[in-house]
Amino acid sequence: MTNSLRERENLFDSIIASAMDAIITVNSLQEIVIFNAAAEKMFGYQANEIVGKPLEILLPEKFRQAHHQHVQHFGETKVTKRRMGDLGSIFGLRKNGEEFPLEASISHIGDHNEKFFTVILRDITRRIHTETVLREQAELLNHARDAIIVISLTDKILFWNRSAEHIFGVSEKEAVGQDVSLLFPNGQAKYSEAKNATLETNEWEGELIISTEGGEKRILESRWTTVHDGDKNPISFLVICTDVTERKRFEAQFLRSQRLESIGVLAGGIAHDLNNILSPIMMSLALLQAKHADEDTQNLLNTLLMMTERGGDMVKQILSFARGVEGEKINLSPRILVKEIVKILRETFPKNITIYQELDENLDNISGDITQLHQVLMNLAVNARDAMPDGGVLTFIAQSVVLDEHYARMNVDAKAGRFVMIQLVDTGCGIPEEIIHKIFDPFFTTKEKGMGTGLGLSTSVSIIRSHNGFINVYSEVGKGTRFSIYLPALKEVSQHEVSVQQRLPRGNGELILVIDDESAILEVTKQTLESFGYRVLTASDGAEGVAIFAQRKDEVKLVLTDMMMPIMNGIATIKAIQKINKKVKFIASSGLENGNEKEALNLGAKLFLRKPYTAKTLLESLREVLK
Repeated sequence: MTNSLRERENLFDSIIASAMDAIITVNSLQEIVIFNAAAEKMFGYQANEIVGKPLEILLPEKFRQAHHQHVQHFGETKVTKRRMGDLGSIFGLRKNGEEFPLEASISHIGDHNEKFFTVILRDITRRIHTETVLREQAELLNHARDAIIVISLTDKILFWNRSAEHIFGVSEKEAVGQDVSLLFPNGQAKYSEAKNATLETNEWEGELIISTEGGEKRILESRWTTVHDGDKNPISFLVICTDVTERKRFEAQFLRSQRLESIGVLAGGIAHDLNNILSPIMMSLALLQAKHADEDTQNLLNTLLMMTERGGDMVKQILSFARGVEGEKINLSPRILVKEIVKILRETFPKNITIYQELDENLDNISGDITQLHQVLMNLAVNARDAMPDGGVLTFIAQSVVLDEHYARMNVDAKAGRFVMIQLVDTGCGIPEEIIHKIFDPFFTTKEKGMGTGLGLSTSVSIIRSHNGFINVYSEVGKGTRFSIYLPALKEVSQHEVSVQQRLPRGNGELILVIDDESAILEVTKQTLESFGYRVLTASDGAEGVAIFAQRKDEVKLVLTDMMMPIMNGIATIKAIQKINKKVKFIASSGLENGNEKEALNLGAKLFLRKPYTAKTLLESLREVLK
């Protein structure tokens, strides 16, 4: 029996001595009675140094009182063992004075006369450090701008950082543990491609297009890497996604701007030809007005003249837009502006669309580029027409309004102050709520391919903003749409509308030499000038013009010359004629935005006319130069 007991004691001592964890036993006085080898290694004391000493020698001073109370309370309970404290809340004190975190469990045996308490301790310094590092790394991952995701081989989401929450619109709680189809509801083929390629080559890069929870399309640059275990077996995929939606948008805008720059280069040549076409039309209309006095014909010719002038202005605007030049703003009456538009629309829109106008009598004036504002109203009117394929009503409303600070705060682009409000109200199909916020985006269109560029509304917004105004839109599907344009009002009271018809100045038999390579311009200019009291010589290029001038040098009072001609251009022509007669007067003209205007004026040209020009402009210019 004694041998058996001794064998058990030896076995117990052997177990205690070989245990990986520190084992310390204290009596009811908290004196150490057992201190195993692992405890020696952990605390730096030898057993013979520490046995018989109070346990508190192994505790930092700040924890001793709490530990004593804890053990005393534990001894009074019927529980025989328990874990001590939360992980990381128990600390030991080494012989060298170093404090370190412990994981501890305690048990007791004995009766009310004598009790022994045994604690099993594990140094968790490395674990705490590792967990701290992992937490810091996880926090760093959460601060990354890229979405960082870990996906298991069985297509389950294992990790999901904050940027993933932001990009996909799904919280970590909602994502982790879910199937990856959550990310690619409409793109399983793309996901399979990425997964299979990553398994084969350990990596994959490509673009993924996703739909967020809010229904927004996002473009992601995605990089996939296989994660392996210690035996180099694949265990998961690390996926890093960068949201490149805005970058792609900027790239597209850059490409569009490059195309626009190219268009600007082409526009110069096209404008020259268009202006040469418009010039004889405009002057011919003035001749027709002089020959046909009946009211109906005059009204028709006025409309044609107005539209031709607008065409010329549009060419200039395209050139200015391509060159980045602001249009010229003048004081103008919104009543006249709207009336002009309504008149054109009534003559050109389908008859099943009725057009009304409701204009305040005392509208304020506005400052604006009349061609640009004309374009805005036409864009909106054409959209209204397209929204009413079966007919309807289009109403123009113009009022002077005062916007207060409250209204301005409710509308992002609005400012407090006095404005002229121009509304276009249609009874068309309306704009669905889900796309109404996109209608002002460049190239956004609901029209079929080839039926529209998607630039009309975005251009309109840009123009109105350049006038320090703003646009609001309200629409109901099946009922119609209302666009409200707000333009800052001028303090001056609106001017009275004046008739377009004005008396044109006449000549007194002066001889004019007209030089232009466009035969139509020569013919119409000749007829116009002769109809208004001038004599005219014509030449189809600079060389011919110089030859004619040399023959009639003492009679010619003024030379009207184009600047862009074959054989001899306008500059060379002016120089050659000046050598013959330095006193002769010149008016230069061109259909190009940069048609040597400065050089011509420096040479002595009195005026520079940009084609197309009206008969009125030409005749007034001649009177001014010849007076």
